[in-house]
Amino acid sequence: MTRSWAALLGDEEPAAAESEGEERRRRFRRLRSGLSKSRRAIAGGLTGWRYDPSDLDTWERLEEVLLSADIGVATTQEVIERLEARRPKTNEDVLVGLEAVLAELATPAGEPFLHVAARPSVVLVVGVNGTGKTTTIGKLAARLVERGRSVIVAAADTYRAAADEQLEIWAGRAGADFVGSTRGGDPAAVAFDSIAAAQARGRDVVIVDTAGRLHTQTNLMEELTKVRRVIAQRLDGAPHETLLVVDATTGQNGLRQAQLFRDAVDVTGVVLTKLDGTAKGGIAVAIGHELALPVKLVGVGESLEDLQPFDAADFARALVAGDGEADEG
Repeated sequence: MTRSWAALLGDEEPAAAESEGEERRRRFRRLRSGLSKSRRAIAGGLTGWRYDPSDLDTWERLEEVLLSADIGVATTQEVIERLEARRPKTNEDVLVGLEAVLAELATPAGEPFLHVAARPSVVLVVGVNGTGKTTTIGKLAARLVERGRSVIVAAADTYRAAADEQLEIWAGRAGADFVGSTRGGDPAAVAFDSIAAAQARGRDVVIVDTAGRLHTQTNLMEELTKVRRVIAQRLDGAPHETLLVVDATTGQNGLRQAQLFRDAVDVTGVVLTKLDGTAKGGIAVAIGHELALPVKLVGVGESLEDLQPFDAADFARALVAGDGEADEG
């Protein structure tokens, strides 16, 4: 069952209906379409492959295919070990097992909810330049408003004048309030003011944008730590979510980014963007397994509908199933 926004936000699921079933199938079709390049790396890479338990090269071929999708060395080794432990007898056994193992490894302990139940809830969004942070924030704000939340979007990226303008446009499209900044101002002060505004106006969620920075820029990472500390001082329990936006096209470098941001600002979840533009979608599995960080959202295209809650089982099925297989499940 495709994970819905209601499930991600902890809302009551709508009553089962034919229209809801069609919506789930539509989401899965969009996911499969967005993952087409990564699926070709895995499912396409296994075209003509035949599992032979007596042939030592059998597992080497599968290992090469997994590495080509940027699942990574450590996670790939774990996949192979778990598959061997299942003692498959046929190709179908291997593929069914592969789908199950990828889903298991992509799911850290605990349910990957988006924690926005507090009023107000604060979602801090971090990441390097060019990952699609601004677009992701706009789409997330729109989805939250659609689900009945009132939202404030705060522009704590005080380095780029264009960032403020872009975010204000997205906030307007989403139907969210906007708290801007002055060029070169204190990002922590913007975050502080946005929480005060949410409390004064009775808003449900504050989404705080931050300046894109390389994970190797120590001074900027320290500034990010300060923003998080000020948010925590302003509101007990905040930030309720710290989402790291990772560009899937960066592959294993994205894994390193996630590790350093996690250590610096206690990342609670990952948004994996640009999956439609890469064959490196396996990075989602590596993030879940090696860093124990839940991927909470994925971007598989440009439209609002292409920002989706991450569903490990559907993700694995979309990667492993060949293009000729049914889209529905």
